[in-house]
Amino acid sequence: MDDLNETAGEPKKKRSRGIYLLPNLFTTAALFSGFYAILASMSAHYEPAAIAIFVAMLLDGLDGRVARMTNTQTDFGAEYDSLSDMVAFGLAPSLVMYQWALHDLGKIGWLAAFVYAAAAALRLARFNTQLGKSEKRYFQGLPSPAAAAVLAGAVWVGADMQMDGSSLSWLAAVLTLTSGLLMVSNIRFRSFKDFDIRGKVPFVMLVGVMLLFALILLQPPLVLFLIFFLYAAAGVSGTLLGLRQKKRDRQSAADNP
Repeated sequence: MDDLNETAGEPKKKRSRGIYLLPNLFTTAALFSGFYAILASMSAHYEPAAIAIFVAMLLDGLDGRVARMTNTQTDFGAEYDSLSDMVAFGLAPSLVMYQWALHDLGKIGWLAAFVYAAAAALRLARFNTQLGKSEKRYFQGLPSPAAAAVLAGAVWVGADMQMDGSSLSWLAAVLTLTSGLLMVSNIRFRSFKDFDIRGKVPFVMLVGVMLLFALILLQPPLVLFLIFFLYAAAGVSGTLLGLRQKKRDRQSAADNP
């Protein structure tokens, strides 16, 4: 009797069991960077730990683009990328911050680190369930790489200026908790996915990009921290202004029926 899965005259197709190497290679490198950041912080090497998290951000941005360019997007790659993000942008920043500044706070310190890590896991789970449903121009909640950059940037600035993390424990706890809660909030943050890099831009924008690169090279820790801190602040302020405008519109509609 012929196999029910085969049609007349057509051989049964073999299911591919392999995975694409190139995009998953970038994902593995990002995972390694997050793992290295944790190990470096355990040895009190905070500057390399912070840099490793930023390297993971760069690699995480490349793996998806490489997969799309080479048409090698798979469900396996998407799941692997989420697990890599959890290590690089969830566990690594929280543990690096804990080792640098939060450990002196005792239970409050590890609780702040745990809240951040748990928020990163929830953020990634929510993002995966909303793929294809959410608005392309905005993220719901602070993206985990941006939140990780805020914490890693703060640690990098402190290590570069030879600050004692213990003296900034409470400030670090507030920053860690705030970054974590922003990830699971309903605040909208620009995704910049609608930006067409192949389109034409004003000449002044090219000059601005050149100046930005110069500033980053001049003082990488401070400039990178400020970029992502301002990105988070812009999302919060933009949402608050939007809510305020909606309230004014409702009041105007009620006054002028």
